[in-house]
Amino acid sequence: MRRVAGDPALRIIGIDPGLASVGYGVIESRRGSLAYLCHGCVTTRSGDETGARLLAIFAAVADLIEAWEPQAASMESLYFWKNVSSALPVAEAKGVIRLAFARAAVPLVEFSPTAIKQAVSGSARSEKAQVQEMVRLILGLELVPRPDHAADALAAAICRANHEGPLVKFS
Repeated sequence: MRRVAGDPALRIIGIDPGLASVGYGVIESRRGSLAYLCHGCVTTRSGDETGARLLAIFAAVADLIEAWEPQAASMESLYFWKNVSSALPVAEAKGVIRLAFARAAVPLVEFSPTAIKQAVSGSARSEKAQVQEMVRLILGLELVPRPDHAADALAAAICRANHEGPLVKFS
């Protein structure tokens, strides 16, 4: 990761991947504190052809990268144990999301759902509502971010911020 000497800020985009809805959240880490910048969801229509949906996700993520100019990104890793059939469309969406970040040369790291819960709430077994409340508290928000996918994306961004080491100048 390249960081500019003298500028300790690190802008991070967190992603909660999906085909129907991709949550995103943008934060900035500066000198050990986190600042909220934005959150939202990219949605696609179930009646549209899969290729068109994937193209829409790619374009929206590329637009977010261009607008926010992040230095880092994080995404929740693929998790399924009951509904294997839902994993394939999510995996396809993750592929185009990964492509958008690679194309922009923004390092993207994946974290398991348990690692994200641990980083945000202190427990890998936290319930969704607990994690969302901790996102609200950590970022100093008045309300829990909605929709849920956006709150999950902010949690992924917080996880990435917590995993970053001290500022290092890379040549």
